[in-house]
Amino acid sequence: MKIIKDLFKYDKRFSVGFIFVVLILFMAILSFFPPYDPTIPHTFPRDLSPSLKHILGTNSLGQDIFWILTIAVRNSLIIGGISAVISRTLAILIGSLAGYLGGRVDRVISTVCDSFVVIPRLPLLILFAFIFRGFLNPLSMAILLGFLDWAWPSKRYRSQILSLKESEFTNTARFSGAYTLEIIAEEHMPFLLSYVVADSISGFIWAIGMETSLSVLGLFDLSIPTLGTTIYWANYYKSMLLGIWWWIGSPVGALIITVIGLYLLSVGLGDFLDPKVRLQRLSK
Repeated sequence: MKIIKDLFKYDKRFSVGFIFVVLILFMAILSFFPPYDPTIPHTFPRDLSPSLKHILGTNSLGQDIFWILTIAVRNSLIIGGISAVISRTLAILIGSLAGYLGGRVDRVISTVCDSFVVIPRLPLLILFAFIFRGFLNPLSMAILLGFLDWAWPSKRYRSQILSLKESEFTNTARFSGAYTLEIIAEEHMPFLLSYVVADSISGFIWAIGMETSLSVLGLFDLSIPTLGTTIYWANYYKSMLLGIWWWIGSPVGALIITVIGLYLLSVGLGDFLDPKVRLQRLSK
């Protein structure tokens, strides 16, 4: 709690991002306690404007948009979270080993990473999503995104490890008989913590953006509510042309709040956990 209070005190970016993220998380939690099944169509009159009974109105399928949105936010967060865990775990392991071991291992890993980096990910994702369209769900989508987002981060972690492996504390740990993974985990990871936190949130944002892009193109299971599929159905029923702005505006607004909130949170946490920035703050 003290850390959060300090962040609120010294960094307004973190404060705004934290409030946005808490709001999004609150919506995701509400999805577990709906008063009825929000996915059942024709439950309410169609295209009702926002009111006290229907906070975000209803759509052309007769569904309450607010409760559909809570499920959509939850599923998008699940996709982003699992993808970020997979991609950053692979990136840390591969990048750290390449940077620490060097030599032939580094050359082989760097060649593989460079091969992944030059491949445009969005066209590749569209291809995979089209091929496996009938099998994509939040879990499989998250795994696919995670395995396509490790190359760039691993190169950045490699460069960090290269600067740390020649340090005195690394040599001390090596001469004391510590294993490679032990040195990376115990000696190097504390220095990478601030970068890992900020970079993981960036991966989270990227995964949500890619899922939204694929869903808007109709390449995800459209029966599963996500921010992307909600936008797809609003566009499919021409909500803007019909003046039903609250249908497409709700998921777009939730997406904007999610991305801005996570970005501000990553910037604030990155600066707070960076020892150099903290020393500068204390010196003022």
